[in-house]
Amino acid sequence: MAVPETGGAQVKSAVRTVELLEFFAGQPGMHSLADVQTAVGYPKSSLYMLLRTLVELGWVETDATGTRYGIGVRALLVGTSYIDGDEVVAAARPTLDRLSDDTSETIHLARLDGTNVVYLATRQSQHYLRPFTRVGRRLPAHSTSLGKALLATHSDDQVRALLPEKLEPLTEHSLTDRERLIEELHVIRERGYAIDREENTLGLTCFGIAIPYRRPARDAISCSVPVARLRPGHEQLIREALFDARDRLALATRHL
Repeated sequence: MAVPETGGAQVKSAVRTVELLEFFAGQPGMHSLADVQTAVGYPKSSLYMLLRTLVELGWVETDATGTRYGIGVRALLVGTSYIDGDEVVAAARPTLDRLSDDTSETIHLARLDGTNVVYLATRQSQHYLRPFTRVGRRLPAHSTSLGKALLATHSDDQVRALLPEKLEPLTEHSLTDRERLIEELHVIRERGYAIDREENTLGLTCFGIAIPYRRPARDAISCSVPVARLRPGHEQLIREALFDARDRLALATRHL
């Protein structure tokens, strides 16, 4: 069936709807109308009508007073359907399970989305001391082993076009200079994997490797280990397990 032509006002409304949902997704919790308006800059009357429509449809929820707004359950359903229908996530499940068993540490699968990585799947460590990252979380690519592994599959010029010269730090160990990051990407290309030593979270070291079913790569896997538990022998085991997992995933995703 042909899609009807739409006017500029309808397109503008659609853009505002998406921007509004992305605001709520990036700012957990409940927000007043005034706070939302300050953040998105829409006229108060049109913003209120848009919020009421989204509340009625389940995409936005309100508190008991009906004056504060937050992301609704419909967004969860759509996000879950994305994960459930993704062929790479499905193909990766056995490998993620095995990598978790081989390393006894927390395992992640993530996808590059602009300048960020988005977590698509995770396997939690069974140790008492362990990191926690939820599916759907977004983190800057330049400060994670997953992101650096993926950026390393791009050319230097592509990285310069993607990232600003000054990078926002997450910890005191984060790289804040794009050219220094590019120098590290050269090393990552040579050795085949990336390391984040407390650049994303203090007390945590992460090892990441890209899945080569397409170039540049868009997905990567990682293993996260508390610094207090990381020893040379354990680090070597993790690297070997990651290379094995990469090869398995390369075969599992070769037709995707």
